[in-house]
Amino acid sequence: MPKKSVSPKARVSNSKNKSIHRVRKRISLRDRLGQLTIRAACRLLGASGDQRLRQASRFEIDLDEDVRLVGDTLTCRVPDRSVAGGRAIVSIVEMLNKPNGMHFHCNSCGVICEHVAATLSTVLENKLTLGLSAIPDPHEPMENLSESELIARAIAERQERAIKEKMVVKSADSKQLWTDYAVTSLESGKSYRVALRSLEHGESYCSCPDFRVNHLGTCKHILHVIEKVSKKFPKTAFQKPYSRKNISLRVDYGATLGLRFNLPDKLSTEANGLLKSVIGKTIENADRAVALIKQLERSGSEVHIYPDAEEYIEKQLIQKKLRGKSQEIRESPATHPLRTTLLKAELLPYQMDGIAFAIGAGRAILADDMGLGKTIQGIGVAELFAKYASIKNVLVVCPASLKSQWKSEIDRFCNRTCQIVLGSADERAAQYEGEGFFKICNYEQVVRDEAIVQRIAWDLIILDEGQRIKNWESKTSRVFKTLKSTFALVLSGTPLENRLEELYTVVGFVDSQRLGPAYRFFHRHRMVDETSGKIKGYKNLDQLRENLKPILLRRTRASVLQQLPERTTEVVRIRPTEEQATLSNEHVARAARIAAKAFLTEMDLLRLQKHLLMARMAANSTYLVDKQEPSFSSKLDTLDELFAQIADEPTRKVVLFSEWTTMLDLIEPLLTRHGIQFVRMDGSVPQKKRPQIVHEFQNDPKCRMILLTNAGSTGLNLQAANTVINVELPWNPAVLEQRISRAHRMGQKNPVHVYLLITEDTIEERLLGTLAAKRDLAIAALDVESEVSEVTLESGMEELKKRLERLLGEKPAAAVDESQHQEVLTANADLASRREQVASASGELLGAALNLVAQLLDNGQSAPPETVSEIKKNLTDCVDRDETGRPQLRLTLPNDGALQSLAETLAKLLVKAAN
Repeated sequence: MPKKSVSPKARVSNSKNKSIHRVRKRISLRDRLGQLTIRAACRLLGASGDQRLRQASRFEIDLDEDVRLVGDTLTCRVPDRSVAGGRAIVSIVEMLNKPNGMHFHCNSCGVICEHVAATLSTVLENKLTLGLSAIPDPHEPMENLSESELIARAIAERQERAIKEKMVVKSADSKQLWTDYAVTSLESGKSYRVALRSLEHGESYCSCPDFRVNHLGTCKHILHVIEKVSKKFPKTAFQKPYSRKNISLRVDYGATLGLRFNLPDKLSTEANGLLKSVIGKTIENADRAVALIKQLERSGSEVHIYPDAEEYIEKQLIQKKLRGKSQEIRESPATHPLRTTLLKAELLPYQMDGIAFAIGAGRAILADDMGLGKTIQGIGVAELFAKYASIKNVLVVCPASLKSQWKSEIDRFCNRTCQIVLGSADERAAQYEGEGFFKICNYEQVVRDEAIVQRIAWDLIILDEGQRIKNWESKTSRVFKTLKSTFALVLSGTPLENRLEELYTVVGFVDSQRLGPAYRFFHRHRMVDETSGKIKGYKNLDQLRENLKPILLRRTRASVLQQLPERTTEVVRIRPTEEQATLSNEHVARAARIAAKAFLTEMDLLRLQKHLLMARMAANSTYLVDKQEPSFSSKLDTLDELFAQIADEPTRKVVLFSEWTTMLDLIEPLLTRHGIQFVRMDGSVPQKKRPQIVHEFQNDPKCRMILLTNAGSTGLNLQAANTVINVELPWNPAVLEQRISRAHRMGQKNPVHVYLLITEDTIEERLLGTLAAKRDLAIAALDVESEVSEVTLESGMEELKKRLERLLGEKPAAAVDESQHQEVLTANADLASRREQVASASGELLGAALNLVAQLLDNGQSAPPETVSEIKKNLTDCVDRDETGRPQLRLTLPNDGALQSLAETLAKLLVKAAN
C-alpha cells in the first residue's frame, strides 16, 4: 500500500507539536502561588475581588501558627469569631482541570469568600517567607561608576520617584516659599516634615528615614516639594535666599554624622568669635556642642536646638556613661559582682561580657552560636539598662512560637512584669500601652499593629531571631526601619544567611548610619560579572568586619568552650497546631474521666495507658495517632529550624531520641533536606549490625547525627556527641537521664547541650512540671513500654491518683448521656412545633371570627381612619415576629375565666357563620 504523502507544512506542524509536548513542564502549586499577582488574585475572587482583598486585613492571620505549605497543598486557618469553631480553614490545592490550575475551598463557606481573600492576601504579602519567590534585587550593579556618577544616579532615582509617586503637600505659610511643609505619601500613608531652605542639596531637611541615611542632602519628598513650589512661585522668589534670624543647631546627615550650627545673616562679634572654629564644619563630639551652646547663651545669643539634635546630644551623653560601665565590667566579667546578682541565675563569664558589650554600644547585635544563651543575655541587657539608664518600657519581638518561652524565661530570671500581646486589635493596643516592663509580641503583630507600635516611646526594642527582617525590601523590613527606641538589641545566630543585603538590613535597624547608604554600600562590597551584571561575590569584607566591631559581637561554641558547663539543658517550648491541641485534649479528657472513678481496675489502667499514650503522640504529630495526611506538627517545624542551624555548625555531633519509630520516619526527610548525614538505630536493628552503626557515628566526621529510640539505645557509649535532642519527654525521669548519659559520660571531652522539646498546653508541659517537682516518683503504671509486670493497686492508688490529677488538670465534667440528651432535645423540638401549630390555628380561628363580626356590623360606612390608626398602633406594640416574619399578637387576659369567655364567644360566632 503506498504511503500517504505529507506536505512539508504538515511535517513542520507535527514536529512542532511533538517538540511542544516534549518540553511542556508541569507547573507546581508553589510556582503558581509564586507567580500570583494582585490583579490575578482579584480576578480569582470575582467581581468585587479588589474590595475583598482590601478588606482582608481585618483577619489577623499569624504566619507561623496559621499557614502551612506542604507539598502541593496550602492550608490557612483564618480566625473569625462569626463562624463555627472561631476559625475558617481555607485550602488551596493543585487541580489541573481548573483554568488557573488551583482549587480553593473554605470549610465554613464552601465558596470563594472573604476567608479565601484573606488567604490570598497573606500569600501575596509573604511570598519570600513562604519560599515562593527569590529575594528581590532592587539595585542594578554600579561598580563601574565613579563617585560623582554614583551620587548623580542616586539623586536621579529619587527624582524619578518624586515625580511618579502621589503626595499631598501642605504649607505652614502658603505665602512663603522658604518655609516648612507637611508631605503625605498616598502610597504609604506616612507624613513627614520638610523644611525647605534652598534648592541646593544639603540646605533643606526632611524627617523621613531615607534623608537621614542617604548622605545626599535631599530625598524624594524634598524634590517633590521643589517640583510643586516651582509651579506656584515666580522665579524671582527663588532668587531671594532664606533669611535666618537666630542661631540654630541641627544634625548633619552627611558622610560624617554630627552636629552643625546654622548661622543668621547678622551674627554678633562675640558669637562669631565663639563659633569661628566650627563654622561650616560638623561637630561629632556632643560635649563640645553643649559647651558652645552654654557660652553663646551666656553671651546673650539664643540658640534653637532642633529635636533630632537634642536627641543626638542626649544619646551621646547617656552612651558616654554606659560605655564607662561597660568597660569596667568587660575588664573582668568572670569576677564582676553583677555576674551573680544581675539576674536570678549565675551568668557565665562570656554572657556577662555580651551583656556589657550591648549596653556599651547602646544599639547592638549579639550573633552567638545556637545554645549559648542569647535569651538570658537579652534579659540581662534589659536589666542592666534599667540599672544604669532607668529604662521602663521594653518591646520584645520574636517568632510567635517563642513568645511563651520568652515569658517563661523572664519569670525565671528576673522580677519584672511581663505581658504577652494577644487578643483583638483594641486589646492589643491596650497591652502595648500598659504598665508592664516587658511587652512580648511576634513579627506579624508589629506589621499589623504598625500605627500603635510606632507611636509608643520604647526605651529598648529586642528582636529575637532578628534575621526575620533580612529581606530589606519586604513590608516587614520597611515597618521595622521606622520603629524608634533609645536602645536596641538584635539576637540572631545567623544575621547573614545568603546575601550581604540581609546583613545590611539587620545592621540598619540597629544603626542606620553604620554602613552608609545602600547605593554606596553595594558599590563598595559587591562584585559583579561584567557581561551579565549578576552578583558573583563580595569584596572588602575586612573593612566591613572592622566597621561592625563596635556594634556586633559573635562568639562560637569553640571560642567559649572552656567557659561552658559540662552540661546545659534548654527547654524549647512549642505552640501546638489547632489539630494537635484538639486531638491531645480529647484523649486527656477521656483519661481524666477514667481517673475520676472511685476505684481503678486493671482494665481501667490499660485504657488510661492508651489515652495518655495517644495524647503524648498528638503532642508530637497528629500522624502518630491517626496515620492520616496531612501531618500536623509544630514540633517538626521547630526541628526543621534547629536542623538548619546544626547544618551550619560542622563541629556538632547530635544524638536524637524519640520513643516512636514513626516520628523518626517523619524526621528523616528533614535531615536529608538540610544535607545532614545520619545513621539510625531502633529496636528493629539486629545486634550484630549495631557496632558498625555506632562506629560510623563515632568516627566519621561526615556523620553528624544518630537517631535512636529508647529500645535502640541500650548500652551505647556515644562520647563523640556534644548535643542531645529529646523530641519528647519520657514518662520516667530515669529514662531521660539514661538518654543523656549516652553522650554525657566519662570520656566526654566537650560540654554537652541538651534540648527538651515541649509542646505547650498539652500533657507534655504538665509532665515537665511533675518531673521537676518529684524526680524520684515511679510511674511505671502509666508507661506503656514499662517492663514492670504488676502494680499493687491498693497501696499505690492514692499516689497514682495524685499523680494523675497533676497530669490531667482539674476534674473533668461528667460524661454526657447522649441518648437521654437526644431525647430531651427531641421532646423540646416536638413541644415547640406543637405550640407553633396551635398558635397558627388559633390565629386563623380568631381572624375568621373577627371577620364575621366586621360583616355583621357593616352598615356601609367606613370606620374613622384616625380610630383605625390608633387601634393598630396599640396592637402593634403587642406584636412580635416569628422566624418567617409573620406577626404574632400577644394578649394578656385578667384570669382563666376570661380565657373561657373568649373561647365561648368565638365558638358562637363561628356557629352563626356556619348557619
